[in-house]
Amino acid sequence: MPDDTLHVLGFAGSLRRASYNRGLLRAAVETASADVVVTTFDLSSIPPYCMDLEAGGGPEPVRELKTAVAAADALLIATPEHNYSFPGVLKNALDWVSRPANSSPFIGKPVAIMGASSGRFGTARAQVALRPVLASLDMLVMSKPELFVTQAEKVCDEDGSVVDQATRERIYDVIRALAAWARQLRAG
Repeated sequence: MPDDTLHVLGFAGSLRRASYNRGLLRAAVETASADVVVTTFDLSSIPPYCMDLEAGGGPEPVRELKTAVAAADALLIATPEHNYSFPGVLKNALDWVSRPANSSPFIGKPVAIMGASSGRFGTARAQVALRPVLASLDMLVMSKPELFVTQAEKVCDEDGSVVDQATRERIYDVIRALAAWARQLRAG
């Protein structure tokens, strides 16, 4: 019987050590079912995008990220909201991995978005801004369930880890839906 394990790669658009969004990803790793493996990639080593650095595949951290994206069955992006949009660190990573456009590992890749913020709207505006960018990269953006964690300081500890059981269950629901959808896409 073939291995039916689904591999999900997650990355957060935040570099902060106690980031709520990095905490969402840790919870995804911890709550995934036995047939889903969630790994994460830290974007802090990705340099600012520069076309001059693209020759030869770009810097080593960029090559590592591209390899991880290519190997994943699906992606999970946790984004904060900065000035009504998603942060530059996330856009930078998307720019690197999307090049060259005709052979990007993003093409046809299922992706789910989630996010946490201390505000009352969660990351709704950031996620709305991110969706068309991902679609333009030929990624298959999962529409539901959505996860906008509001007032994240109430569901996360001082290290950004999700301690609220209801929020952890919502993260599990996103992972479960992403895995089911990715398997459905893979089956044709």
